[in-house]
Amino acid sequence: MPFLTTTEAGVPIQGPSATLIYDDWYPALRTDRLRKSKLAKAMLLGIPLVLGRRGDGRVFALRDSCPHRGIPLSEGWFDGQRVTCRYHGWEFEPCSGRCELIPSLSKHDRLDATRIYATAFACEERDGHAWVFIPGPGSGRRSPGAQPPVPELAKFGPRYRNAFLTADLPCNVDHGIIGLMDPAHGPFVHQAWWWRSRASIREKTKRFEPIPEGFRMSAHAPSGNSAPYKLLGVYGQPVETTIDFVLPNRRTEVIRCGDKWFSSLTTVTPVTASTCRIDVVAAWNVFYHVPLVTPIAKFFGARFVRQDQITMIQQAEGLRHNPSLMLIDDADKPAKWYFALKQARLDAAGGTEPRHPMDGPVELHWRS
Repeated sequence: MPFLTTTEAGVPIQGPSATLIYDDWYPALRTDRLRKSKLAKAMLLGIPLVLGRRGDGRVFALRDSCPHRGIPLSEGWFDGQRVTCRYHGWEFEPCSGRCELIPSLSKHDRLDATRIYATAFACEERDGHAWVFIPGPGSGRRSPGAQPPVPELAKFGPRYRNAFLTADLPCNVDHGIIGLMDPAHGPFVHQAWWWRSRASIREKTKRFEPIPEGFRMSAHAPSGNSAPYKLLGVYGQPVETTIDFVLPNRRTEVIRCGDKWFSSLTTVTPVTASTCRIDVVAAWNVFYHVPLVTPIAKFFGARFVRQDQITMIQQAEGLRHNPSLMLIDDADKPAKWYFALKQARLDAAGGTEPRHPMDGPVELHWRS
């Protein structure tokens, strides 16, 4: 099973690592870091990036390497229009990567600087994140029409509050994702008076259905042993939640209670082959007029994500010894679907017709 990670003294090192999925969008960083005439660094799928925002507001992402001598472009300057390499002053238009000026060229040189390009990646801003499309090695940059849509958080009205959370995980993306979709760890990892306890464990039956490149936990009443869901009872209407997972790394949850709603998009992004990052962005109109609801939500949300982060750090310590691992039914069935979906995507890149691991709707049973 291709999802082992090792660490040594807290520093990730290369062990049997996850195969990475290319030709898709990944969140690189929060766009509030892209201030005027400033450059910011990020890492996606082991690729060093430099990002910024042009004077016209458009965000961009370049490989953090000058095509001349390889010095990081992030060490240079940005005036809102061009990125200038600090080594020889080469200037690049950042959205296309085209070189606009080579200062050392004289009237005797015939080199056309505009035929030289730094590596630029498609980059779009959604929900406060800079999303970057990472093509497969050697596939080049796709035209916009050939790329899938940029992921975006679902919203159901013009008035809402929002928040985001992030945490680094010392494991490969496969471990991060199957931890994200694991339905059985809640009473143990997330024990708290405001969430649930071991004493709250009960039998669960959930219906799942296939969707393109993913699966859906069909609309259902949320768990009655989770305190936050119980709060929605004050509206006096039925509460219903739907949870989707879609490749390469996205979990969405939508909770509806009449005209009240909560929506979240959680991603687990491979930073390198052996490390990843979890990002959560959420929007809601529940308790819209309650004072301090946003900082309260951020506080408890951060506690929740931190519990997952601590667990993954502890798991990494065990994984550094490369133990044998297993997946069981039914609680681990979503993890099995993920691995099958991922393999189908990888096979399709090689020309094989993809096959969904689910033939149709199915019910799963577990206790949590």
